[in-house]
Amino acid sequence: MDLQNQQRVKDAAEKFGTENVVVILGSSDAEGAEIYAETVANGDPTFAGPLAGVPLGLAVYHVFDEAIRGEADPALWEEQISMMEMVLDTEALAKAVAGMREQYSKFAL
Repeated sequence: MDLQNQQRVKDAAEKFGTENVVVILGSSDAEGAEIYAETVANGDPTFAGPLAGVPLGLAVYHVFDEAIRGEADPALWEEQISMMEMVLDTEALAKAVAGMREQYSKFAL
């Protein structure tokens, strides 16, 4: 997660409260998704960005998590996301983020 996005997440958490912010990731690889999820829930593991040492505990989900898909408009899902379901390992992506959420998040949907 780049430094600008870390700052945006941190600013949103400060403005709206950590209990009111949900981060939805769209990473295409499980390892990256896991690192991004850890960053917003437990702090930047590389200690390089605004979230270094800042365990926000945010609720974090991958867009392919069933909880997120269930909230999406089916027509928009079909138009915007369904193509990626055919080429990505959606289960692995959702599972990677869920692991970090279960380990570090203080909040959930």
